[in-house]
Amino acid sequence: MQQKDVSPHGFLPSFQHFATQAIHAGQEPEQWNCRAVVTPISLSTTFKQEAPGKHSGFEYSRSGNPTRNCLEKAVAALDGAKYCLAFASGLAATVTITHLLKAGDQIICMDDVYGGTNRYFNKVASEFGLKISFVDCSKTKLLEEAITPKTKLVWVETPTNPNLKMIDIEACAHTVHKRGDIILVVDNTFMSAYFQRPLALGADICMYSATKYMNGHSDVVMGLVSVNSESLHDRLRFLQNSLGGVPSPFDCYLCNRGLKTLQVRMQKHFENGMAVAQFLESNPLVEKVIYPGLPSHPQYELARRQCTGCPGMITFYIKGTLQHAETFLKNLKLFTLAESLGGYESLAEHPAIMTHASVPKSHREILGISDTLIRLSVGLEDKEDLLEDIDQALKAAHPPNAR
Repeated sequence: MQQKDVSPHGFLPSFQHFATQAIHAGQEPEQWNCRAVVTPISLSTTFKQEAPGKHSGFEYSRSGNPTRNCLEKAVAALDGAKYCLAFASGLAATVTITHLLKAGDQIICMDDVYGGTNRYFNKVASEFGLKISFVDCSKTKLLEEAITPKTKLVWVETPTNPNLKMIDIEACAHTVHKRGDIILVVDNTFMSAYFQRPLALGADICMYSATKYMNGHSDVVMGLVSVNSESLHDRLRFLQNSLGGVPSPFDCYLCNRGLKTLQVRMQKHFENGMAVAQFLESNPLVEKVIYPGLPSHPQYELARRQCTGCPGMITFYIKGTLQHAETFLKNLKLFTLAESLGGYESLAEHPAIMTHASVPKSHREILGISDTLIRLSVGLEDKEDLLEDIDQALKAAHPPNAR
C-alpha cells in the first residue's frame, strides 16, 4: 500500500511505513539475550550445536549469520518481498542468479546496462555455454521478438546505466511470462527500494548493487537479491551457500545501518538531482540532459507512473569534444572524479573512459556513450553549492574568449 500524500512532481506516493520498516524490520531486540537495540556484529564463523546436526538456526557463517539475517529481513520488508539474500557484491549476486541456468540457455539483457554486467555476460557467462542477446527492452516489441524457446532469463535495469532509459516493468513481465518459464530480473540499483518496487510490478527477482544507494555511504561493497517465490528463494539460497559469495558480518552491519536513513537520503537526492538537472537543461553550454524527473525525458510519464520519485543520477552531453568533457571534470571542486554512485558525496565520471570502457566501442557508439557524455551522482550537499560548482566547471571548459 501507499500513502495518500502526493509525491513531488506528480510521481507515485511513497510506500506506506517505509521509514518505520527500515528502522524496525528484522531488528527486534528480543532476538538477542542481551536485548541489544542496535544489531550486534556476529563475527563468529561457527556456532555451538546442542547435539550432532541439531543447531539453533546457525551452524557456519557462510551458510547463515545472525547479522546478515537481520539485514536480509529488513531489505525484504522494504522491497515488499518474502525473502532477501545478501551477497559479497552486486556482481556476486549476478553470478549467483546466472547459475540458475544451464549451458545452452539464452539470456536476454538490456543493451544499455552497467559495464560490469555487460562484461560478465559477454566475456564470462558466454564462455560457459550461455547464449547472450543484448536487446533494447525499453521497446517491448523488440523484447518479444528476441524471445526463443531457449530463453530462460531476461535482465533489465531501469533506469539504465548510463543513458537512464526507463523500462516498463509491468509490460516486460507480461511479455516474458506469457512466453513460458522465464525469469525476469530487474536491477533496481539506481532507484533503490524507496523509489521503485519491481516485484510488485511483476518481476521475479529484484537485485541491487547495495554498494550504491541502499548502503549510501561509499564504504561497503555488497549485492542484494529479493524474491517472492519460495522455490526461487530455495534455489538461490542453495547457490548462495554453494558458491560462497557472501558478505562479511561487518559489511552487513554497515549496510543495515545505512538503510535506517534511506528514506531521508533519497528524498534529498531527489531534491538535489532535480535542481541540478533543471540547471543543466537551461545552460547553453550543455547539449542535452537525461533525467527521468524532467518532462523532456522520453519516458517521463512512465517514470511518474512506475516510481515514487527519482534518484540523483543525471547524464548529460556537454557541448564540444572530449577535451571539453575532460576540462569540465578536472575543474570540478565539490564533485569528485570517481566511479560508483549513490553515496552522500557527489561524484562525476566519464562513462566511455571509466565505467563503460569494457563495453566494445562499436556497442558504445550505438548506445550514444560518446566522448561528451558525462554521468553525475548528485549527493547530499547544499544544492546551491553544487550548482555553483557545476557552473564554474562549465565555464572553465568553455571560457568566454573561446566561445
